[in-house]
Amino acid sequence: MKLRKLILATTLSIIVAFPAANAFAVISKGKLAPDFSLKSMSGENIRLSEMRGKVVMINFWATWCAPCRKEMPLLNDLYNKHKNSGFVLLGVNIDNTPKNAEKMAKKLGINFPILFDNSKKVSEAYKVSAMPFTIILDRSGKVNQIHKGYLPGYEKKYDAQVSKLLGK
Repeated sequence: MKLRKLILATTLSIIVAFPAANAFAVISKGKLAPDFSLKSMSGENIRLSEMRGKVVMINFWATWCAPCRKEMPLLNDLYNKHKNSGFVLLGVNIDNTPKNAEKMAKKLGINFPILFDNSKKVSEAYKVSAMPFTIILDRSGKVNQIHKGYLPGYEKKYDAQVSKLLGK
């Protein structure tokens, strides 16, 4: 009977402790970014791990986010500047309705890939804690930079960080 109670108590401890450990996982510099696959505005699925060998910027955004609306055209300029040098920018929209994101992206003339995370699974895996939330990955898929929010001038930081990773 004591052995049964010990096994039950140990099993419950493991079941309770395991989710708690995952809840506090943190995206941090030098760590491999969690892989994901999301449907894009063009209809294709895009998998992050297929971008290895390129410098990748992941920008989490929403249509209701005023700083996101200001930042998007500047990100588009950054994408256009570096897209032929091994740079990929993925705009991950977290709205519940992808149609709203499509409408806004078209209105702003965005030409980098827009992905839809309406289930919020990817934004949860990345511990998105601000909007916008931007992560820059090196060519091996490791987190190089993390930016929370947006203020005028951040686009210059992004450009310098991306240029450095591209070897420019």
